[in-house]
Amino acid sequence: MKRHYKISNIDCANCAVKMENEIARIPGVKSARVSFLTGRLTIESDQDDMTEILALADAIVRKIDRAASVVL
Repeated sequence: MKRHYKISNIDCANCAVKMENEIARIPGVKSARVSFLTGRLTIESDQDDMTEILALADAIVRKIDRAASVVL
């Protein structure tokens, strides 16, 4: 199942690529896509409960760009 989330304050396309690559490596994530232009994160996963995945994704986003965060 694909789910979409907003990433606030993302400020560079290179950061978006780094975020996408790291989020895609989270266990349980089949694919991840970060769009710099729309500030949108798309995660594909078979898990119903995305709480842990989203917490890890937010930590990755904040590590790469301190001003950015995943909006739930």
